[in-house]
Amino acid sequence: MQKTITKPRQKKAKGYNSSKNPIEFYIGEETATYDVKKPFSVYYDDTKHSIKLLKGNSIEILNRATENSVDMIFADPPYFLSNGGITCHAGKMVSVNKGNWDKSKGVKADHEFILDWLKACQRVLKPDGTIWVSGTTHIIYSIGFAMQQLGYKILNDIIWYKPNPPPNLSCRYFTHSTEIVLWAAKNGESKHYFNYELMKKINTGKQMKNVWDIWEILPPATREKVFGKHPTQKPVELLDRIIKASTKEGDLVLDPFCGSSTTGVAALLLNRKYVGIDAEDEYLQLSIKRLKDATSEKTSNIFTYAKTAVL
Repeated sequence: MQKTITKPRQKKAKGYNSSKNPIEFYIGEETATYDVKKPFSVYYDDTKHSIKLLKGNSIEILNRATENSVDMIFADPPYFLSNGGITCHAGKMVSVNKGNWDKSKGVKADHEFILDWLKACQRVLKPDGTIWVSGTTHIIYSIGFAMQQLGYKILNDIIWYKPNPPPNLSCRYFTHSTEIVLWAAKNGESKHYFNYELMKKINTGKQMKNVWDIWEILPPATREKVFGKHPTQKPVELLDRIIKASTKEGDLVLDPFCGSSTTGVAALLLNRKYVGIDAEDEYLQLSIKRLKDATSEKTSNIFTYAKTAVL
């Protein structure tokens, strides 16, 4: 049964009016008292480049934020893979555990969590806005079902092929070499934006497909991790293509599980606004380093998007 979430009352946040901040994404706050902990904090705010990082629970933040304010969302949620298993990294056997945030609470509880954050994302999307969600077989079917329950319009399933996956140590399964990215519009009435001509141009004049031969993108290179590592970091090239395909310059891109802010780096370099949310200081600090670096002309070429530069 679909879980019902009571919509919180919206109040205007202090200090965040449109005349002072270019990002149309404001968070209402309840009246503060000395014994009530603030549910979020503005961790980093670069108004010059329209970048904002928020620390806190993404569901709570999104349920307090301005409705219909975001053009595009990219979500890389927990895959619930931290179950004590092992994998292979750099030729060595290592644990798959990434942290408590990635531990499963059971099929029912995991699906309720997915419903909650997808519903929170849906309320902040503009009427014609879209969302991209990455996942493996462990969660992607729950995500797709939750999208159907909430009335999203699923547009495509993108197959991201990884040409150099880690070997399967048990030798009892096929090697896991893909992730699926679901692309969906806010609802069935949405008139979503798709940069068809640019995607066709990138694909040498042919319609771009959703299959591995087009989306063969390597995981993040070492030079994308010079400031630190996130266990589920996505390559800038992947986000570069996603943002180009579904937004225009000046649009607002949101990442509710921002990690090291690969989404933000790509958005910044493509002249989009960016809001990232995370609960971990470690990853928010990493985000700040990467975002500051991306604004610097001296070192912005350390990433791997030269071949996918803005056309």
